[in-house]
Amino acid sequence: MTRKRLKITSELENNRIQEAITLNNMSEQNRNNMQSQNVSHVGAYSSLYTISQIVGLLLIFSVFYWIINFRGGFGFTEAKIIFNWHPLLMTIGFIYLFANSILHYRTFRTLKKRDLKNHHAIIHGCVIVLVLLAGWASFASHIYSNPPIPNFYSLHSWMGIVTISMFLSQFVSGFVSFLFPGIAVQYKEAIMPYHIFFGVFNFILAIATSVLGFGEKLIFVLEQEYKNYPKEGMFVNFLGLLFIFYGGLVVFMVTKPEFKREPKPEDGVLLTGALE
Repeated sequence: MTRKRLKITSELENNRIQEAITLNNMSEQNRNNMQSQNVSHVGAYSSLYTISQIVGLLLIFSVFYWIINFRGGFGFTEAKIIFNWHPLLMTIGFIYLFANSILHYRTFRTLKKRDLKNHHAIIHGCVIVLVLLAGWASFASHIYSNPPIPNFYSLHSWMGIVTISMFLSQFVSGFVSFLFPGIAVQYKEAIMPYHIFFGVFNFILAIATSVLGFGEKLIFVLEQEYKNYPKEGMFVNFLGLLFIFYGGLVVFMVTKPEFKREPKPEDGVLLTGALE
């Protein structure tokens, strides 16, 4: 009986060891598969990011080309020329830089969370400066026109006010919530989903406002000629489609879960506020 018990015990022990080895191999395989998937997702993101940078820079160049070749260039003397700063600065700030700021965490995923947060805030600060300058160009062109042009009567201007107001509130709330020391962890965790949602929504609103603004500008400057398919009208129509494509690409990249930055050990310390 003793020998049988020893034999049974030995067999059970061998089975446990074999199961442990099997589980370890499966865990190792799962880890390898996850790492392989992460590398694949990072590679896909990098490719899309490169495309987004090309399209974003193409947008800026196209707006610049439109203003130089169709709208008389840039300057500070005539009302119409002063206004031309408005679409260019808005495109650089509210479209290109805004897009890069919301993609920053996924683009530079190897950096520390605190550095990413600081970069995110700095880019947003640059956007605010450009937007204020663009707003000044619009106001100045209306005031110096002969006769003066009223402000805030069009849907484009109303949407612009909403977009800028939302951006400023996002900047202030984000600074207080995530950069100001001493904020409770529970508050940071609670506010984060709303900060992300309204950030993406704000960018979509900026794209929509820009497209609406280009259409409004064409109607004002081309009037009856617009329906005859002039070169400027067709060029800006395609430019509007490029804005929409760029917006869709950025929103896809920032909302796809597989592209999300993997948390790092120091992120937990940053969240709690320790050692900051």
